Amino acid sequence: MPLPRWPRFSRPWSLPVPFRVLFWAPLGLIATTHWYNVKVISGPSMQPTLNPEWSLSRDYAIFDRVAVLDKQDCHREDIICLKSPFDPRYKLIKRIVAEEGDIVKTLPPYPVKEVTVPKGHVWVEGDYHYRSMRRRPSTPIDTRDNPYNSDDSNTFGPVPRALIESKLVFLVWPPSRFGSLQKPEVPISRAGPGFRRAMAAFERDAARQARVTLRPVIDLSKKSSTGA
Repeated sequence: MPLPRWPRFSRPWSLPVPFRVLFWAPLGLIATTHWYNVKVISGPSMQPTLNPEWSLSRDYAIFDRVAVLDKQDCHREDIICLKSPFDPRYKLIKRIVAEEGDIVKTLPPYPVKEVTVPKGHVWVEGDYHYRSMRRRPSTPIDTRDNPYNSDDSNTFGPVPRALIESKLVFLVWPPSRFGSLQKPEVPISRAGPGFRRAMAAFERDAARQARVTLRPVIDLSKKSSTGA
């Protein structure tokens, strides 16, 4: 009795759907585990950059693991996912405000006014600190009165780079905000709520950067020529 002949499929995409799923599943598992993964942004600590109050749904974003784990490509202003210094089981999504050698003017409740970021560390913060930057000048800004004060370096200090797992590269949801996050700029058009949001984002960005004194850059070429 002849054995039954199994159908031949010359290409993976010609397989039946269940076999296609089994064929591509290992690649998807490797990609999400070692290369990229999609995370749901929870909580208000990164508002209004992420999960803005005017959005009807939470943000979904793609995070790049290769850039961090293999290339160490995460720097000031990057939004990252890192393990909590208090409990590695929990993940935090914050912004790198300063790198090693930079001097940061801290915010409450940190006990000292200025910190020099040690080697191999970064200073991370949530964006919620800057939501009040467009208040009237007569209204003081005190993050100690903020019930959503971000759980960041102003609480636990500089964090080791080894705790960083990935960095945000792309928003995939909601569709109205699909794409990469752009650096805030002074808007050209002054019409509508879009102008107010863009201007507020520009002012928050400027206020955050004004608190950081960048580490001095040593020009090695001049140093070697002087020695010669």
